[in-house]
Amino acid sequence: MIDNEALVSELVEITFPEKDDFLKIRETLSRIGVASRKDNELFQSCHILHKRGKYYIVHFKELFKLDGKPTSIDEGDIGRRNTIVTLLEQWKLLSVLDKSKIEEPVAPLSQIKIIPFKDKSEWKLTTKYTIGTNKT
Repeated sequence: MIDNEALVSELVEITFPEKDDFLKIRETLSRIGVASRKDNELFQSCHILHKRGKYYIVHFKELFKLDGKPTSIDEGDIGRRNTIVTLLEQWKLLSVLDKSKIEEPVAPLSQIKIIPFKDKSEWKLTTKYTIGTNKT
């Protein structure tokens, strides 16, 4: 049995100034991830999760873990999540409640592709996890 409370306590909890910032963050995250330049495809790394009145930025593999599915999450994945959260905070889209959760590990920006909004139509944006679908 999975201890969801323990898993949730590891997640990066955030706050944001305005209600509609949730949608801004969700849209921005859809343009940040790991790119396949050959196919102009971007694989979204992180999602915003709303759970019991709180908000979190999570790597998609953390979502698999929360669902009790097998996952190969590693330090590189957490590093990318931490760097992405740091960027969102620098862009003043959110605030991190416990900054110690994003200090280590971090990933270099060279491991993360950010698609400018104006270039979005030139890319295939792909998610490996969809929040809100039924568990199988």
